Amino acid sequence: MTAGSQPSHRPAGPRPLASAPRQVNPLATVVLAPNPGPMTLEGTNSWVLRAPGHDGCVVIDPGPDYPEHLAAIAAVGPVTTILLTHGHPDHSEGAAALHELTGAPVRALDPTHRLGSEGLVEGDVVAAAGIELRVLATPGHSADSLSFLLFGDVPDVGGTEPVAVLTGDTILGRGTTVVAHPDGRLADYLASLHRLADLPTGLGVLPGHGPELADARAAATYYLAHRAERLDQVRAALTAAGVGPAQASPRAVVERVYADVDRVLWPAAELSVRAQLEYLRDHPWT
Repeated sequence: MTAGSQPSHRPAGPRPLASAPRQVNPLATVVLAPNPGPMTLEGTNSWVLRAPGHDGCVVIDPGPDYPEHLAAIAAVGPVTTILLTHGHPDHSEGAAALHELTGAPVRALDPTHRLGSEGLVEGDVVAAAGIELRVLATPGHSADSLSFLLFGDVPDVGGTEPVAVLTGDTILGRGTTVVAHPDGRLADYLASLHRLADLPTGLGVLPGHGPELADARAAATYYLAHRAERLDQVRAALTAAGVGPAQASPRAVVERVYADVDRVLWPAAELSVRAQLEYLRDHPWT
């Protein structure tokens, strides 16, 4: 079921302690934010990137503005650059505080999230801490969603082939993500998934939530099949109701298509249904 794209989740009661950094590959360490929830899975993955032997590091998605979490990230540093996959608060809320803590600029596609440096656009290359990140525009979950191809000198890979792709909420480590209508658009999301499905076989995924994955191509292909299945289910719901996508009640479609899903996720499902109905209005079926 869908996840991702929620405001910073603040658990009731005492907040969980900050997680210890965990090295995932020779270039990437993850610090898990203590913001677990239905939409954030175990929490937001804040990625700390550097090549062996380099002092500085690049941070992808500082996550929520939790001082313990940001201090844990800074302790892995020194942080020289902060990048955002997108501006949803569970990924970006802590960026300003981490900027104040470390002095590192914040770069993002959306100008409202930039601090002290230029932005990020398709085709940009960020070279720092002995690694290189190539920016891929992957809109759909949100209009400003980016992915980053990670390069660095790694045994058996070398520095000319990507080591992994950081996908934010475009591909999650478990389950599927919401298309956050109206900012997110399904047509854009499908195009982004096709783009990720064209990456080399066996390229790992470092997602914004959930565990890392072994193969971006396989994950994107699965997501595309899931989206096609959901569209078929929405079409069937419209046919059963005798209405077109322009007249349909998103809530009624959710109640039919997502009947077996925990109702706590229905508001997120409704965002995706709204995106699906918009897609079907623009792409009529016979």
